[in-house]
Amino acid sequence: MSGPLPPSAGRRAAAVGLPLAAVAAAHIGPAVTWLPAVRRRLFPGLDGTGHPRHIALTFDDGPDPVSTPRFLDALDALGVRATFFVLGDAVVRHPAVVRETVRRGHEVAVHGWSHDRPWLPTPAGDVLALRRAVDAVQDVTGSGPLWYRPPYGILTSGRWAAARAAGLRPVLWSAWGRDWTARATPASVRRTVEADVRGGGTVLLHDTDRTAAPGCWRAALGALPELVAGWRAAGLSVGTLSEHGTAAVRATVPGAASATAGARGCPVPGRTGCR
Repeated sequence: MSGPLPPSAGRRAAAVGLPLAAVAAAHIGPAVTWLPAVRRRLFPGLDGTGHPRHIALTFDDGPDPVSTPRFLDALDALGVRATFFVLGDAVVRHPAVVRETVRRGHEVAVHGWSHDRPWLPTPAGDVLALRRAVDAVQDVTGSGPLWYRPPYGILTSGRWAAARAAGLRPVLWSAWGRDWTARATPASVRRTVEADVRGGGTVLLHDTDRTAAPGCWRAALGALPELVAGWRAAGLSVGTLSEHGTAAVRATVPGAASATAGARGCPVPGRTGCR
């Protein structure tokens, strides 16, 4: 029959539990930046806030040899260039798709090595995985990426440190299309994006269904023409993150830098003296 722990055993359990809780909090605490209100108010660069007359169009989870070329064709037809956040393990499997993305004038950024969830702290593993993804992009494109968006938008302390070590600037999004669900349609994607996006915003869509409902990428693809037409009708230009004038954001854990660090402008993001 079990009973309450003796006082000494309880103290030992508390002595072990408190440090573990502190480690867990330090690891996952920065992920609060996933909340749009937090990003928008305290970290505008991380929210993707840029020039008020520009929209940064971004895509996650590729490259995909089936769907990504369809997006490249659609963007060509619209006369739009975008930023593609790619996964390193897909880059090494489909390098020709990445090269074609760059050839058509788009920007390639890093989404990580694989699309995993960072529930356990693995700081050394985070650094190695992100470096591996950066190297894969550089090997295929011939140039180093500037931007990093973690899978699921979850920025742990380890991922912040890994981005800093790799020389990448983290950026999440201002609006998304919820285009990863089986019920997504071009109309639903358009309504969802338009509900949140404003001039200066960064839009997140997906050019593949690799980590989502089969075929859901067709909803994002179908939404593109009307989204772009609406932005242009409002007098907004559409392009890559590097054309966006995104507010500078330091690749450090939130709280380690002041909230005003994200408010300093950067005419040419990601270059020397502008990080």
